[in-house]
Amino acid sequence: MKHGSSESDQAEPHSKSERFVDWRPARAVAMLVSLAVALRAGLSGTFRDPLPVYPGSAQFRGERFRNDVSRSPMSFRQGLALWRDFIFNKPSGTVPKRAIPVQKLTRSELLAAPDNSVWRLGHSSLVFKLNGAFWLTDPVFSMRASPVQWLGPKRFHAPPISIEELPPIKVVVLSHNHYDHLDHAAIRQLQHKVEHFITPLGVGATLVRWGVPPGKVRELDWWQQVDIDGVAATATPAQHFSGRGLSDGNRTLWCSWVLQSAECTLFFSGDTGYFDGFREIGERLGPFDVAFMETGAYNPRWQYVHMMPAQTMQAFLDLGASWLYPIHNGTFDLSMHTWEDPFEQITQLAQEHSVSVTTPQMGQVVDMLAPDAGGAWWRA
Repeated sequence: MKHGSSESDQAEPHSKSERFVDWRPARAVAMLVSLAVALRAGLSGTFRDPLPVYPGSAQFRGERFRNDVSRSPMSFRQGLALWRDFIFNKPSGTVPKRAIPVQKLTRSELLAAPDNSVWRLGHSSLVFKLNGAFWLTDPVFSMRASPVQWLGPKRFHAPPISIEELPPIKVVVLSHNHYDHLDHAAIRQLQHKVEHFITPLGVGATLVRWGVPPGKVRELDWWQQVDIDGVAATATPAQHFSGRGLSDGNRTLWCSWVLQSAECTLFFSGDTGYFDGFREIGERLGPFDVAFMETGAYNPRWQYVHMMPAQTMQAFLDLGASWLYPIHNGTFDLSMHTWEDPFEQITQLAQEHSVSVTTPQMGQVVDMLAPDAGGAWWRA
């Protein structure tokens, strides 16, 4: 391993009283099972697979990675209230009542597409075609974003293409290790057709433990860059956190990414709250043709690590990009807002700020040098 240098039928909605009566015991059990799974994952990660340390990183302090700006600590009571609302007080509409439109993809379509094309596979999984090769971000193909496939947030739609059907992948780009961005099963299936994996510090070590050959993995700290076949990839700051169990919190780094080819420059936000770093990223590495920005799974109580829609818009303006492409929405139920709210809010904000925004369907190709607005497919 090298370091850088410079998952079925959807539940029908219920009224609040029906949910309280019918689902409270089931969700309480589900919560306890989830905690047990996380505890087991955390303990196994602590005693069987000790994570490396990175004393040379400015972000690594006290055996954990830190954001530049610390958040106010959440009290036990506040944390309990958050969990209680998420489990017992979910509003209706967080899951679509109908099938989401998905444009199926084939390997031949990807191979025949011109350079500078992009396809969204769901959530934050994107396929870019750059310099004749394919780059894949945060690939999640499993039915559930969870440690287990019998419990946890379930996909609203199938991926537009299977891992088996994908052409050879030049690079997999990972932003952090949360289950909705780092899919163990997908990595195991993908590794044989992927040439390079680039990750923030610590995440690469996880891939190696999963069986990815160390020579395929490159870990980068913030502002470090690697050039792969004429595309420069820079790990840029983000304001988030990491962890896959109860004992490995913030033991691996998180980041956003900038990808620069001779023809286009792209920003991929990963997961992040709003912070001053967006302006610096734009000044140092912009301007950007397209910014792929987290717009979903938000809540005022966790806006330190996930942006509200107005903050996504401000971050986009700070970056100085030409087109906004909203991601991190439309695939999993991860918050309290309705599933279509991210699309409605960001398109309204784009209109108010005279910002060009593209909202393609899952699997629909977009020319990154000349995007089109797409349509309001979530209203159909």
